[in-house]
Amino acid sequence: MELKIPTPPNFNFRRTIISHGWYGLLPFALDSEKYELTRVIDLDPKPPVTIVMSGRKGHVRVTASRSLTKSDVIKVTRDARHILRLDDDLQPFYLAISADPEFSWIGIQGAGRMLRSPTVFEDLVKMICTTNCSWALTVKMVTGLVENLGHESDDGRKSFPSAQAMAAMPLKFFVDEVRAGYRAAYLKELADRVAAGELNVERWLTSPLSTAELIKELKGVKGVGNYAAENLLKLLGRYDGLALDSWTRAKFFQVRNKGRKANDKKIERYYSRFNEWRGLALWCDMTRDWLK
Repeated sequence: MELKIPTPPNFNFRRTIISHGWYGLLPFALDSEKYELTRVIDLDPKPPVTIVMSGRKGHVRVTASRSLTKSDVIKVTRDARHILRLDDDLQPFYLAISADPEFSWIGIQGAGRMLRSPTVFEDLVKMICTTNCSWALTVKMVTGLVENLGHESDDGRKSFPSAQAMAAMPLKFFVDEVRAGYRAAYLKELADRVAAGELNVERWLTSPLSTAELIKELKGVKGVGNYAAENLLKLLGRYDGLALDSWTRAKFFQVRNKGRKANDKKIERYYSRFNEWRGLALWCDMTRDWLK
């Protein structure tokens, strides 16, 4: 079954799907030759469906692994739009950088949309799995969660597990099967709180709180520090934080400081002219060479 989802005039499908590493974490999968992004969409209580998204002029083509009902189409369309950030208004960002020759390419190429998961819960779990470890370990942890707890689509792929499915597992599962190490307790507690209704992370998308207040709330989740909170904010549509880590620092030294080390204050000063967009300006700047 095939759907066509209209896209904004400045939308760049390729830049969006490779905007950061989420495309390499299940239940996403990227065909880097065809630039097709596969994703398993949860249709609970029905079995999940696998969709393949590809960029076309003026729209995204979505091919589903089976026939969909009208309500299924609504859910798949909503999730695809959310994943690809099709409803994000980046015109103020493009305007803010348009006069700077070092950054004007961003608006010209339609960069700046950062791929995200259908739910904040999934993004938060994955963000915790990126902290203080190699990318290979992040992939291993997320794969363990999906393969062990996800529901199976008709093509054999699995969805991302719900908070309820994760909460039903003992702490030992996150240690032994997911290989989450010290993060095991964080993942278990997060799932327990969300499943019990004590914590509603989805409301962060529309939170009226200031960014500073929202960061404080995010950091109230065990396992979420400055790095994870500021990265998650980007997926919530807020770009105040730089989310500096060893990779972004090293890339800044190379791209903007002639290979010389610089302290965080210098990096902050360099992007400060972009105000509330500074985190997105930095990220686009650091990842410009990801797509020639």
